[in-house]
Amino acid sequence: MGMGIDLDIAIDKDVCVGAGQCALAAPGVFTQDDDGFGELLPGRTDGGDPMLREAARACPVAAITVTERVG
Repeated sequence: MGMGIDLDIAIDKDVCVGAGQCALAAPGVFTQDDDGFGELLPGRTDGGDPMLREAARACPVAAITVTERVG
């Protein structure tokens, strides 16, 4: 149905330091929780945002992983 590649997006909460770079780079996918840590917006785990990979690269502690879903 959707165009593009299906992606799995994960934030390692044990690694996240709350820098907020993900939310700045891709505000359509990421936000910050009440404690300031990165969080995926509900329903936005499909990788449809073109800034998604940039947001993952922008994370200073590499807490975000983006992997292509096969099948």
